[in-house]
Amino acid sequence: MIQKYWYGQGGISGSLRSTLRNRGREDTLKLLRIMLFFGMLSWTAGEAMAVEVRAAVFRIDYPSLAPISRYDLVPEDIGFAGALLAQEDNMTTGAFLGHTYTLETIAVPPQDADDAFDALLAGGQSLIIVMANQDDLLRLADRAGDGVLVLNATAHDTALRNDACRANMVHIAPSRAMLTDAVAQFAMWKKWPEWFLVHGSNPADQLLAESYRTSARKFGAKIVEERAFEDTGGSRRTDTGHVLVQKQIPVFTQDAKRHDVVIAADESDVFAPYLPFHLWTPRPTMGSAGLRPVTFHAAHEAWGATQFQRRFEALTGRYMRQEDYQVWLALRVIGEAVTRTSGNDTGALRTYILSDDFELAAFKGVAVTFRSWNGQMRQPILLYDGRITVSVSPQDGYLHQRSPLDSLGLDEPESACDAFD
Repeated sequence: MIQKYWYGQGGISGSLRSTLRNRGREDTLKLLRIMLFFGMLSWTAGEAMAVEVRAAVFRIDYPSLAPISRYDLVPEDIGFAGALLAQEDNMTTGAFLGHTYTLETIAVPPQDADDAFDALLAGGQSLIIVMANQDDLLRLADRAGDGVLVLNATAHDTALRNDACRANMVHIAPSRAMLTDAVAQFAMWKKWPEWFLVHGSNPADQLLAESYRTSARKFGAKIVEERAFEDTGGSRRTDTGHVLVQKQIPVFTQDAKRHDVVIAADESDVFAPYLPFHLWTPRPTMGSAGLRPVTFHAAHEAWGATQFQRRFEALTGRYMRQEDYQVWLALRVIGEAVTRTSGNDTGALRTYILSDDFELAAFKGVAVTFRSWNGQMRQPILLYDGRITVSVSPQDGYLHQRSPLDSLGLDEPESACDAFD
């Protein structure tokens, strides 16, 4: 599935037309002369600095089970909807500068990914936002080679920011380490240092559990007990599912050592949503259920996000999801770099993005920037309970010599990435 969007410059706005009608004839003529003068200057500057920017969003659609809740069904335009809003935002600025943006969105099954990606490269595409898992992302980045900038929009694997990093890839999505550190900071701020870690049995669950262990050591928490919830397969959404879970989960969590909070590591979406109200000993739940670390959510309203949410909903007819936000952010990174460098050279854009001069407003209270040593975007992590933003990490008191945001995830001395030297 390939879609192309191209937006041209608009005409005079309705509010300006109203102003012209309400002014006297002499004032109107003066205003038109001023507009014509500055319009000619703008046109001249635009002709001198005309830049065409091509970008693509490349999504691999993996087979998956239905989520536990219908509320979490994945929309067909996941990620692409965020791209559409970013395209409009980039064109709004570009219209004044003579910059035009062309966007392709491509969704393919895993078996067709390499051929479709090669076709993008053959067509001259050099700015590609990728929504894929770690293995596919690394393979595609290697196929792209030098001269192409890959922006990772969805893969959270910490290894991608560590020894598996690539010089031609930057990361919009936070790492697992950033997400688990965000949870750990809040737990310690609440003075909940003793954790009961419940993790799934699948590989992704194991990676998430290990990240929570690392975060516990980093911030001084103690995991008093761990238990593994085995994924036995079968349907996760049945009419009697809640009846069975109501009996299973209390028994599964019975007789756990004294703890302050339950930390759930369940990337596979097998059991975690059932934990909060079925624990044998009632405790707060954080991680994959209860209070969850996210980049964005549809109820977030602080720092000007309400207007942003409304524009997205008017454009797409649905609420924003994390993937939409991350793709929007990736394209806005490109747009901001193009605006500041007045060019579309991929190498120059990459250099600027990784420099200390780059920053971008992202409706999170502080500007987002990039870590020059591994290409990871610095950004606050929202802690979301399903209805509101409960808190935002980094928490007060967690300082860093460079930025409090660097208290989340791999710091420079911890990263084994040497591709950015």
